[in-house]
Amino acid sequence: MSMIFFACVVRVRDGLPLSASTDFHLNQDFLECRKRLKALSSILARYPSRGTAKGRNLSIHFLSSGDIACMAICSTSYSTIMAFCFLEELRWEFAASYNTRSINSASRPYAFIEFDNIIQKVKQHFNSSCGSRARASWERVEEELQLQPPVQLQLENTELLNGLSNGGHAGGHVEVAPTYRMQPVTPLGILSLVLNIMCGALNLIRGVHLAEYSFQEDHEGIGNVIAFLLPFLACGFQCYLYLFYSSARKVKTFVLLFCVCSCNIYLYGLRNLWQISFHIGVAFLSSYQILTRQLLEKQPDCGV
Repeated sequence: MSMIFFACVVRVRDGLPLSASTDFHLNQDFLECRKRLKALSSILARYPSRGTAKGRNLSIHFLSSGDIACMAICSTSYSTIMAFCFLEELRWEFAASYNTRSINSASRPYAFIEFDNIIQKVKQHFNSSCGSRARASWERVEEELQLQPPVQLQLENTELLNGLSNGGHAGGHVEVAPTYRMQPVTPLGILSLVLNIMCGALNLIRGVHLAEYSFQEDHEGIGNVIAFLLPFLACGFQCYLYLFYSSARKVKTFVLLFCVCSCNIYLYGLRNLWQISFHIGVAFLSSYQILTRQLLEKQPDCGV
């Protein structure tokens, strides 16, 4: 299948990975290609701004510009021009999101992991169809590639193999499909989890009891049942977001907070103001804890 499997953004001077798409493929060819990409990222400064490393089934394309380079793993049948259109758009998106100072000051791998959301959107756009944006840049990129063809490498290149085996700079970073560790759970965080579980249990109990009466007698109370069960689910997801990393955490957190607040306001009459204030207060506390618990900085020897 002709498609883009993986993409990442690295810093050119040292190969530090800044962001990457969270794609997990167990195919042996892909895993081996990822190792080659990791080695190649550490020596990009030696090559021109564009290059392609071709293998039997997969190819690596890279585009360097200033302090950053965008890299992608594609099937060999995927259009080279389209691959560089993809990298070009990725480069513009990253440059629009982060300035040179923040890029140069990054000290840990995947410092801009939230950019994964943009990578996934652009990748999906190029995989699903040759959209208008891709077509618009096709002719320009094609002309640039004719004037300055990308340097051609082989995935079995001994230089890349040496980068993996000599313990050099290429082995100093984590692999390109990162595992995320969060900062330690705080006492206030534990309190928010306990309160969230308690609120979720109260919502579930009230919702189930109300559902029994609603379905036996009439269906007028179904809205109230839903208003109890939705916060129950929201409380569970808030606990999950606090304990585990997830992309677009901020958006999900605000959606869950809005759900809890709106449902409790809807339940005014079945709950008094003190009860509503308690549930909304717990939701705000949980949201604050989710947003303030960040990714743990990785140690230099992680993922080797």
